[in-house]
Amino acid sequence: MRIVKWVIVVALVLLFVAVAGFTIWAYTPLGPSAEALAALESDAAVTVSTEPWLTFTPTEAAESVGFILYPGGRVDPRSYAPQARAIAEQGYLVIIPPMPFNLAVFGVNKADDVMAAHPEITDWAVGGHSLGGAMAASYFFSQEGSEDGLVLWASYATPGNSLAERQLLATSIYGTLDGVASPEEVLAGKALLPSDATFIPIEGGNHAQFGSYGPQPGDNPAAISSEEQRDQAARATVELLQRLAASTP
Repeated sequence: MRIVKWVIVVALVLLFVAVAGFTIWAYTPLGPSAEALAALESDAAVTVSTEPWLTFTPTEAAESVGFILYPGGRVDPRSYAPQARAIAEQGYLVIIPPMPFNLAVFGVNKADDVMAAHPEITDWAVGGHSLGGAMAASYFFSQEGSEDGLVLWASYATPGNSLAERQLLATSIYGTLDGVASPEEVLAGKALLPSDATFIPIEGGNHAQFGSYGPQPGDNPAAISSEEQRDQAARATVELLQRLAASTP
């Protein structure tokens, strides 16, 4: 019996170490950069709030279309503030919900809470970077009759979550030098999206520069500046939001 007790004690210790290690790993995310922190300041064009989500509200002429952005895996949600601000400056409400353990796989349905809190928004696009994009696609796969727009940044829908038959506006934006979600992997996901999905390459872009958090392990160096890549991603996202607004009766 004494041996059994020791086995149980050792197993519990190992479990505790594993859980503690995972928690430390999850809660030491990448970013944000100083530039991203500066983008969190409100100004005459955009009001920024940080509770309960990062919310970027245009101060004038707000559209009835909103954008929910799921952060990449282990990326601080504040790292996407520059793009969120750029999109909000065009008149669209943008909300970035923090994820449990900084992993969107534990918060796939966060969009439901955001939508419920903003009944003034009639149409939504949900998107994300990397893991966040895959989970945004999974969110739409689980919905019935509420599909509006999907935006993928360096991401793709996962097998088993096909959206090919859904009435959904979809845009996939990717960097041609991405070392984490390669162009080949992104384009291989075409079959899982509606046939009219738009694929937009950012020439010279990599994975990390969809956010503002510095280099990322496994990524390739980019051939364009971080600012240029973020601007291109924001413009392509706004184009989908404009299409979504135009499709509303």
